[in-house]
Amino acid sequence: QVQLVESGGGWVQSGGSLRLSCVYSGTTFRHGTMGWYRQASGKQRELVATIAWDNFTYYEDSVKGRLTISREDASNTVFIQMNSLKPEDTAVYYCNYKTWNSIYWGQGTQVTVSS
Repeated sequence: QVQLVESGGGWVQSGGSLRLSCVYSGTTFRHGTMGWYRQASGKQRELVATIAWDNFTYYEDSVKGRLTISREDASNTVFIQMNSLKPEDTAVYYCNYKTWNSIYWGQGTQVTVSS
Protein backbone atom coordinates (compact mmCIF):
# COMPACT_ATOMS: atom_id res chain seq x y z
CA GLN A 1 0.00 0.00 0.00
CA VAL A 2 1.39 3.37 -1.02
CA GLN A 3 1.56 5.98 1.71
CA LEU A 4 2.48 9.65 1.38
CA VAL A 5 3.39 11.85 4.33
CA GLU A 6 3.84 15.58 3.87
CA SER A 7 5.73 17.94 6.16
CA GLY A 8 7.33 21.36 6.12
CA GLY A 9 4.30 23.60 6.10
CA GLY A 10 4.00 26.62 8.33
CA TRP A 11 3.64 30.35 8.50
CA VAL A 12 5.84 32.70 6.50
CA GLN A 13 5.79 36.35 5.54
CA SER A 14 5.24 37.46 1.97
CA GLY A 15 8.45 37.04 -0.01
CA GLY A 16 9.66 34.23 2.21
CA SER A 17 10.46 30.62 1.44
CA LEU A 18 9.40 27.16 2.55
CA ARG A 19 10.38 23.66 1.50
CA LEU A 20 7.74 20.96 1.66
CA SER A 21 8.63 17.28 1.81
CA CYS A 22 6.63 14.22 0.81
CA VAL A 23 8.01 10.92 2.04
CA TYR A 24 6.59 7.97 0.15
CA SER A 25 6.48 4.30 0.97
CA GLY A 26 5.10 1.25 -0.76
CA THR A 27 6.55 2.28 -4.13
CA THR A 28 9.96 2.74 -5.72
CA PHE A 29 8.65 5.56 -7.94
CA ARG A 30 10.01 3.88 -11.06
CA HIS A 31 6.74 4.61 -12.81
CA GLY A 32 3.94 7.11 -12.52
CA THR A 33 4.02 10.74 -11.46
CA MET A 34 4.36 12.49 -8.12
CA GLY A 35 2.75 15.87 -7.74
CA TRP A 36 1.89 18.68 -5.41
CA TYR A 37 -1.61 20.11 -5.31
CA ARG A 38 -3.08 22.81 -3.13
CA GLN A 39 -6.49 23.77 -1.87
CA ALA A 40 -7.25 27.21 -0.53
CA SER A 41 -10.19 27.73 1.79
CA GLY A 42 -13.43 27.70 -0.17
CA LYS A 43 -11.73 26.77 -3.44
CA GLN A 44 -11.19 23.63 -5.45
CA ARG A 45 -7.98 21.65 -5.21
CA GLU A 46 -5.57 22.67 -7.96
CA LEU A 47 -2.40 21.27 -9.46
CA VAL A 48 0.84 23.05 -8.59
CA ALA A 49 3.66 20.93 -10.03
CA THR A 50 4.52 17.37 -10.98
CA ILE A 51 7.60 15.23 -11.46
CA ALA A 52 7.43 12.02 -13.45
CA TRP A 53 9.35 8.78 -12.92
CA ASP A 54 11.76 9.93 -15.67
CA ASN A 55 12.24 13.34 -13.95
CA PHE A 56 10.11 15.27 -16.42
CA THR A 57 8.65 18.24 -14.54
CA TYR A 58 5.57 20.39 -15.05
CA TYR A 59 4.55 23.65 -13.36
CA GLU A 60 1.37 25.62 -13.34
CA ASP A 61 1.85 29.10 -14.80
CA SER A 62 1.14 30.83 -11.50
CA VAL A 63 4.14 29.19 -9.80
CA LYS A 64 6.70 29.07 -12.61
CA GLY A 65 9.99 30.60 -11.55
CA ARG A 66 9.05 30.53 -7.86
CA LEU A 67 8.57 26.85 -7.08
CA THR A 68 10.85 23.92 -7.84
CA ILE A 69 9.89 20.27 -7.54
CA SER A 70 12.61 17.66 -7.04
CA ARG A 71 13.17 14.14 -5.78
CA GLU A 72 15.69 12.31 -3.61
CA ASP A 73 15.43 8.58 -4.16
CA ALA A 74 17.79 7.70 -1.31
CA SER A 75 15.27 9.03 1.17
CA ASN A 76 12.09 8.28 -0.82
CA THR A 77 11.23 11.95 -0.77
CA VAL A 78 9.77 14.45 -3.22
CA PHE A 79 10.34 18.09 -2.36
CA ILE A 80 8.86 21.36 -3.45
CA GLN A 81 10.96 24.45 -2.78
CA MET A 82 8.76 27.53 -2.63
CA ASN A 83 10.37 30.96 -2.95
CA SER A 84 8.95 34.48 -3.22
CA LEU A 85 5.78 33.31 -1.54
CA LYS A 86 2.65 35.41 -1.87
CA PRO A 87 -0.50 35.57 0.27
CA GLU A 88 -2.38 33.86 -2.56
CA ASP A 89 -0.14 30.82 -2.08
CA THR A 90 -1.88 30.20 1.26
CA ALA A 91 -3.47 26.76 1.12
CA VAL A 92 -3.26 23.17 2.28
CA TYR A 93 -0.65 21.47 0.11
CA TYR A 94 -1.14 17.83 -0.78
CA CYS A 95 1.27 15.28 -2.18
CA ASN A 96 -0.14 12.99 -4.87
CA TYR A 97 1.06 9.87 -6.64
CA LYS A 98 -0.57 8.68 -9.86
CA THR A 99 -0.03 5.49 -11.76
CA TRP A 100 -1.96 4.14 -14.72
CA ASN A 101 -4.55 2.58 -12.42
CA SER A 102 -4.27 4.26 -9.01
CA ILE A 103 -4.17 7.65 -7.29
CA TYR A 104 -2.85 8.23 -3.78
CA TRP A 105 -3.00 11.31 -1.56
CA GLY A 106 -1.20 12.47 1.53
CA GLN A 107 -2.96 14.12 4.45
CA GLY A 108 -1.82 17.64 3.54
CA THR A 109 0.25 20.35 5.18
CA GLN A 110 -0.87 23.92 5.77
CA VAL A 111 1.04 26.83 4.28
CA THR A 112 0.09 30.33 5.39
CA VAL A 113 1.66 33.42 3.82
CA SER A 114 0.99 36.73 5.53
CA SER A 115 1.14 40.07 3.76
